[in-house]
Amino acid sequence: MERPADFTVKDARDQGVIELTGDWTAALIGPAASGLRDELAGRSSVHLDLTQVGRMDTAGAYAVIQAAGDRFEAASVKARPETQRLIELVSQAAVVKPPPKPKPRGFHELTIRIGKGVVDLSKEIIDTLAFAGHLLVVLFRAILDPRRIRWAACVSLAERAGLDAIPIVVTTSFFIGAVVGLLGANMLRQFGAEVFAVELIGIAVTREFNILITAILLAGRSASSFAAEIGSMKMSQEIDAMKVMGVDPFEALVLPRFVALLVTIPLLTFVATLAGLAGGLMITWSVLNLGPSFFLQRIVDNVGATHFWIALSKAPVMAAVVAGIGCRQGLEVGGDVESLGRRVTAAVVHAIFAIILIDAIFALIYMELDL
Repeated sequence: MERPADFTVKDARDQGVIELTGDWTAALIGPAASGLRDELAGRSSVHLDLTQVGRMDTAGAYAVIQAAGDRFEAASVKARPETQRLIELVSQAAVVKPPPKPKPRGFHELTIRIGKGVVDLSKEIIDTLAFAGHLLVVLFRAILDPRRIRWAACVSLAERAGLDAIPIVVTTSFFIGAVVGLLGANMLRQFGAEVFAVELIGIAVTREFNILITAILLAGRSASSFAAEIGSMKMSQEIDAMKVMGVDPFEALVLPRFVALLVTIPLLTFVATLAGLAGGLMITWSVLNLGPSFFLQRIVDNVGATHFWIALSKAPVMAAVVAGIGCRQGLEVGGDVESLGRRVTAAVVHAIFAIILIDAIFALIYMELDL
């Protein structure tokens, strides 16, 4: 039977005990909450007896806590176990949270951001070294036992990263060669040395632009694809399932992509070289009236194949960078789509930055070697 909430004072003195009766629920609490608050307002200490309370919900518990105010933590509360647990639960939720600390500004904020950046960079370096170490172990095992390599996946990925990329590589390299030839012809015409535009095109295309354009295009095309594919598998917990079944994700996912790019980047570099030279030949033929036979003869006599082999020596490093960054960013994807987008973007940006940096390092090394 429902009874409205009420209370009685057992002792009128300041130290008296107040006994609560009836059902202290949202529907039956009525004016008892305000009466209890007025009764406890003039007392130095709070002693509550809740053993006679029939039912109590969170509204009733909150009314009792509000009536006691700041003295509730020091109050003497006697109640049945279930009522005591409810009172404790509501009291913990009703604690006033301290106001948030003001955000640092100015120089303090700058130092915090720099510190976080240094910590994040350190973690990134450590994770990269761990990834490279794991990949080297898998690569060494594959060399010792080639049967561990998934050749079907390697061929499929090589087709996607190689054959499918030929049109964009050819188009871009052709126009790069044409632009270099046009700029060289216009600049060298001031000195009456237009014929040397052939050497300029040959060296620029065969030494730098062929491998650089190929690697950058694959960074935007293949690195993002690798990160998205592996990241989606990470989100759907397919990689965790592979680990449970005893399959190393590096052998099944990372190594085939590494092998595919290791094979295709030299081939695409050769294709980019031919396309770039064709673009330069078109400009020298149309602008300088230098025929194709003259163009090719000067390339053979004055440029040679050394510059092409120098560019080709960068190909394995570029392949490792593009495949490694793309796969690593894919493995770092979390469980949400936002994380996937961030990692795909990071894969492209990091790969392009690493390609340009590595190309600059190679240029310094070959300059010191006088090559």
